[in-house]
Amino acid sequence: MVGRAAAPAAGTVLNALANGYGSAFAIDAHTEATVELDGSGTVRGEVDGEPDADTRLVERCVERCVERFGDGEGGHVRTESEVPMASGLKSSSAAANATVLATLDALGVELDREAACRIGVEAARDAGVTVTGAFDDASASMLGGVTVTDNTEDELLVREEPEWDVLVYTPDERGFSADADVSRCRRIAPMADIVHELALEGDFRRAMCVNGFAFCAALDRSADPIVEALPDAAASLSGTGPSYTAVGDRDALEALSETWNQREGETWLTTTQRTGATTR
Repeated sequence: MVGRAAAPAAGTVLNALANGYGSAFAIDAHTEATVELDGSGTVRGEVDGEPDADTRLVERCVERCVERFGDGEGGHVRTESEVPMASGLKSSSAAANATVLATLDALGVELDREAACRIGVEAARDAGVTVTGAFDDASASMLGGVTVTDNTEDELLVREEPEWDVLVYTPDERGFSADADVSRCRRIAPMADIVHELALEGDFRRAMCVNGFAFCAALDRSADPIVEALPDAAASLSGTGPSYTAVGDRDALEALSETWNQREGETWLTTTQRTGATTR
C-alpha cells in the first residue's frame, strides 16, 4: 500500500491572521510525499535532509485519512521539498496536501480535492502548527491558481488561474507562523478588510502591496523589499515571513532580482502554478 503525491508552495495576497480572511497563490515549487502503509498501527514521519524536523503534521495527515477511510493502518511518510521550511512559502500546507493525497492513493480512495484539502487543514490544527487553519494557503496549494477564503468557516470564496511571473526572496532565517504575535496582527484588521475587498474584486496586485506594508509593520519586518519592487511590480511579505514574493512583467522582475540579490539569502524566479496538487 504505497502512494505518492506532490503539492506546490504558495505566496500570500492576504494573511488571514488579522480578520480571518485570506488569499494565496500557488507557485511552481513542490513538496513530494511518499506514504507506505502497513499493519503496525503507528505512523512515522521523515523529512528528507532534515533529521530533526517536526513531523507531527504529516503523521497526523496520515492518521486522519486512515481514521476516515482505512482500517487502523500505520506506516511511514517521507517528504522531500524544493521549498525551504519555515520560510513563509506554505511548506506546511504543501506537505500536508501531498501527504493526504499520497495516503488516499495508498488506500485506493478517490476524494474531491477540496475535501482532501480540509483533511490537511484539520490535521494542521490538531498538530498546532497553524493559528488560522491556513485554509487559504492549503486551498491555493491543493487547487492551484489564486484563492480567496474565509478561514473561520473553511469556505472558498474565489478561485482564479492567473499566469504570473513570480520573484521570490528568502532571507537566511526561519520563521514559524505559530509564533507570530497574533494580537498585533489583529490590530491591523481595518487594513486587512481593505485587502480582502481588493482581492474579491480581483485586484490582487494592489492587495498584495497593502497586505505587505501592513503586516511588515505588525510583525516588525522590513518593508524595503516591497518598496524596491514598486512601481513596476507588486510585492508582499509571504505569510509571516521571512520570504517576500513579487509579481509583474518578467523584465521588471529580472531587474528587481538584481536588487534583491544584494541581500543575504536566496532569490529565484518562478511562475504561478495553476493545476494544484497531484498524485504521482
